[in-house]
Amino acid sequence: MIADRRLLLGVAVGLVAASIGALYTVFARWGIGHGMQSTDMTFLRFAVAGVVTLPVLVRVVGLDTSAFLAKWRAWFAVSLLAGPLFGLLMFTALQWAPASHAAVFPFTAMSVMGTLMSAIFLGDRLTLRKISGIAVVIAGLVILSGLELASMTGKALVGDALFIAAGTLWAGFGIVMRKNQLNPLTATSVISFSALATYVPIYLGFVGLERLLTTATPVLWTELLIQGLIAGVGTLYTYSKMVALLGPARAAIFPALAPGIAALLAWPLLDHVPTSIELMGLFVSIVGLLWTVTGAPVGPLPVRATMAGTSTNLLKLSERTT
Repeated sequence: MIADRRLLLGVAVGLVAASIGALYTVFARWGIGHGMQSTDMTFLRFAVAGVVTLPVLVRVVGLDTSAFLAKWRAWFAVSLLAGPLFGLLMFTALQWAPASHAAVFPFTAMSVMGTLMSAIFLGDRLTLRKISGIAVVIAGLVILSGLELASMTGKALVGDALFIAAGTLWAGFGIVMRKNQLNPLTATSVISFSALATYVPIYLGFVGLERLLTTATPVLWTELLIQGLIAGVGTLYTYSKMVALLGPARAAIFPALAPGIAALLAWPLLDHVPTSIELMGLFVSIVGLLWTVTGAPVGPLPVRATMAGTSTNLLKLSERTT
């Protein structure tokens, strides 16, 4: 019963995380269309999130400073993997690559690399169910996007590489979270504060606020809300919580729903009516996700069990030879 509740809660959090991912992706393209740059989006994302989550960090450090500092390597790793570098890669790629590529490459990287890293660093088994589920998810993404080889040229290829790099960083973020058993809210506050203390001053020094202040007021305030508050805080927290509930391999599959949800959100926002092909791609991705997530979790064999099995086999062999 507890496992079932944990799975249901994890799926619910995963759907929220995918919806937030879709929301900030659609509004990022909308903001870029109104003259904003990737550096501006990254600034809004972490400046707002850093201020909002600062009280959480202060409280955590105040309660047990030594315990917090003991995990400094893990805090540094998640800040590097899910901080400004991830934001810059994603937002820059959105400027360079076609929308169809954005629906495939980052989420494929998250799913594939999340599964491989779980096997390498956490000992999770690469079962046939996992591999086939990811293959179905990727097939759904390709159908949804209508990806064509002819579009993979020039600047688009650079954007694709940035998407893959961003997806790989995000997958690594999930691995570090699970391996170190980090608290989702604390991790969110650490990542946000590290960006507030590093990227935000650099942005203000080299770019300044002139470009942002010349942005249309409705656009600026909308991006402040979406990128800064909902995505800046919500994306980090929901994904971290999902990793804690489902594990990084399962959690890495959920971002694949974001393109389909984004296609639905783009209907009222960008006046893009989802086609039957896009809806079919979303359906296929959901089937692959459910197939992967609902499978019984299979972890590594315990060392003691393995040794016991070896001893038993040796004993049987000795009995046969005597």
